[in-house]
Amino acid sequence: MSVRIILLRHGESLGNVDELAYCRIPDHALPLTARGEEQARAEGSRLRDLLRDRPVAAYISPYVRAMRTFELLGVPVVRRVQEPRLREQDWGNLQDPVGQQVQKQKRHEFGHFFYRLEHGESGADVDDRVASFLTELEARIRHDPTHPDTTLVVSHGLTMRLLCRRMFSWSIELFESLSNPPHCDHRVLTLEHGRWRLDRPFAQWRDSPDATTQT
Repeated sequence: MSVRIILLRHGESLGNVDELAYCRIPDHALPLTARGEEQARAEGSRLRDLLRDRPVAAYISPYVRAMRTFELLGVPVVRRVQEPRLREQDWGNLQDPVGQQVQKQKRHEFGHFFYRLEHGESGADVDDRVASFLTELEARIRHDPTHPDTTLVVSHGLTMRLLCRRMFSWSIELFESLSNPPHCDHRVLTLEHGRWRLDRPFAQWRDSPDATTQT
């Protein structure tokens, strides 16, 4: 049996083009831009070619930008689940612009995995919840005969990288060396002969300090 998990980042959102939007709109409520909606429609065409009408289960971050991305894909699914464990890293509630920049600088200096944002989460916290999601998903695929072999996960850039970190047991140093995928870009994880494979590596902004790689 061949099992596939397709990880997809949402389209461009208002927060990606206007950082001050986080000061007036909760992160979970930020909408897609017009460009983000175009990206989602275009990705839908690519996904339909990839899926070839095979049954699909979709697990979607409940954030507005992820849910809207899924809707615009136009991909038919047999199971659709809002999954809070796939949400973006929590930066707290409405953000102060000065405090936001301070937090980003501290996070860069301290490390994206372990630094816990004030009133929010660390990357390690996100890692814990995506691990819980993966464990439950693998059990469903293995034991529920009605669950499709193909799963679509619509989520966020950091969440996608951490899902792969857990799946492939990547080091923290390697995770922190990877860049988020572009908006509405996907990665395909395939289970064949008991081993998970990633179709394409993530871009890296530096070599991993521990010399580990994605292969």
